[in-house]
Amino acid sequence: MTSAGDKFTVDELMVTCIARQAVDGEVMAQGIATPLVVAGYILAKLTHAPRLIFAVAVGGVLTEAWSPLSLTGLEEANLRRPRHRFSFDEATGILLPSFHPKEFFRPAQVDRRGNFNNVVIGPYHRPRLRLPGCGGIADVSVYSPNIYLYLPRHSRAAFVARVDFVSGLGTDRGPGPRYLLSDLGVFDFQGGNMRLVSYHPGVSVEEIQRRTGFPLELTPDLHQTAPPSREEVRLLREVIDPLGIRQLETLTGAKRRAKLREILALEKARWPRQPAEVAARIKNAPS
Repeated sequence: MTSAGDKFTVDELMVTCIARQAVDGEVMAQGIATPLVVAGYILAKLTHAPRLIFAVAVGGVLTEAWSPLSLTGLEEANLRRPRHRFSFDEATGILLPSFHPKEFFRPAQVDRRGNFNNVVIGPYHRPRLRLPGCGGIADVSVYSPNIYLYLPRHSRAAFVARVDFVSGLGTDRGPGPRYLLSDLGVFDFQGGNMRLVSYHPGVSVEEIQRRTGFPLELTPDLHQTAPPSREEVRLLREVIDPLGIRQLETLTGAKRRAKLREILALEKARWPRQPAEVAARIKNAPS
């Protein structure tokens, strides 16, 4: 992918798309193990939304602070002078219903109405794959108008005619998601069904349809996704995520394991007092 002679990667394009959804002064909720999202929020704060506030699950805080992405120092900025520390009960019972923060969820499956699944692949009692679970998604998606989805690997296995388990409500059961981002394009749910809003540079509408398990609707003003600027790419590579942690969400198998080991070596060189047991856990992490 290129823009005005400047090269960028699909993860950098996705991070930029996430950043564009943030409005200055908003509260943005951060889940666990979502480096693309975290990088997007920080990019927004360093560009057009300097007063952005983060509601962070790791550490349980409301904060305006941030630090470069890290595997072993994830809590560094979160726990440094936060505005407020909250328990899980406070988060689900007070913070989320009161602030209605925007939050990006990464489902394993999604259907054309925006119902999504983070629980099982296959029958619930005899699944082919047991997923991490929905956490608070089932609660939030009942009422929240600020559900955003992202899928780093667009395929017919993820974009399905019918999800195997509904853990997040679509437009036919609740408010439904407002926005969906994949490595191929950007989608909305205006009118109740998923619609293709823009296709990423180098990707065709036909390819997106081939890799989607249901007929796609197209917006009248369908267009190519605007690429990141030279400054946005610089901020991502030099300031926000110099270790490339955001790339982990787009990789699988041996490539992901190799990237984890590369990041670990870089972090160990930067912080030599890193505990040996942390290094061992990352080194032996499953693909």
